[in-house]
Amino acid sequence: MTLPTPLTDPYGRQIDYIRLSVTDRCDFRCVYCMAEQMQFLPKKELLTLEELEQVCRSFMALGTRKIRLTGGEPLVRRNIMQLIENLGAEVKSGALDELTITTNGSQLSKMANDLAKAGVRRVNVSLDTLDKVQFQKITRWGDLDQVLAGLEAAKSAGLDIKINAVALKDVNDETLPDMIRWAGREGFDLSLIEVMPMGDIGGEDRLNQYLPLSVVRTQLSKQFTLVDTDYRSAGPARYVEIAETGRRLGFITPLTHNFCESCNRVRLTCTGQLYMCLGQDDKADLASALRNGGEAALTEAIIEAIGRKPKGHDFVISRRAPNANVARHMNVTGG
Repeated sequence: MTLPTPLTDPYGRQIDYIRLSVTDRCDFRCVYCMAEQMQFLPKKELLTLEELEQVCRSFMALGTRKIRLTGGEPLVRRNIMQLIENLGAEVKSGALDELTITTNGSQLSKMANDLAKAGVRRVNVSLDTLDKVQFQKITRWGDLDQVLAGLEAAKSAGLDIKINAVALKDVNDETLPDMIRWAGREGFDLSLIEVMPMGDIGGEDRLNQYLPLSVVRTQLSKQFTLVDTDYRSAGPARYVEIAETGRRLGFITPLTHNFCESCNRVRLTCTGQLYMCLGQDDKADLASALRNGGEAALTEAIIEAIGRKPKGHDFVISRRAPNANVARHMNVTGG
């Protein structure tokens, strides 16, 4: 089988990975992501599942090998298994290397088996704490027991699981060592993420939330043996191995250590807007290209957009700029 040549941006990076937000809706209201009284997009503004699939296939024809479905919470979108099954078939055929799901875990108890049968091999589960009080404070609406039951269902279904935890100052910083030990016992890799300054979060101050992972690593090194490794996933994390657990720990550092030099990703919103960089506002309207010009116009729009991909983002959190550098919310862009 002859594989298509990957798209290449102006800095020589091959773009072979798309993160696709299938909905902005979520059944949690995490304090670093959105306001509690969130106004979601009208459903009529979203791409249909068929349109989302067409965009994915156009990217695949241009060399994309990895697709991640995100949200919001992707598994709350009605009939989402239709899209997952159709893309999962491409994993089974070898046309895609990877189809993964980023989820808060709330729907895994009832959907994990179907995901595995469809061709999903891994889920990334956002879980910031194992403390029920902290979990309620962070997610506002979430149920920790429901998420833990979902993780057990995912394990039973044979899915690989990676945990993503946002480090929050004076909230979960002291419980992160417990997360590491738990992940080791469960056989999960864990990645820690710095708060990203995106969107209005309803009066919360991100400067008060922001915890540099350089500080976290220093504190963790007092309890664990952190061994640097060359391992790289498809995402931006830099990994260490934890000698005491035998698992990997990733650090995703959009603020303390810009990771853009190896960026191979673009993000598509549920309304069909392609963002070439998570931390920049430049975008390409793929929805209009698809609806007005069909597949050929869509392909042309994708190629033109990749030609504008910037070198990197410029996130900053400071006393002068404590909140949003980018107006759109993370649940719109996709994680």
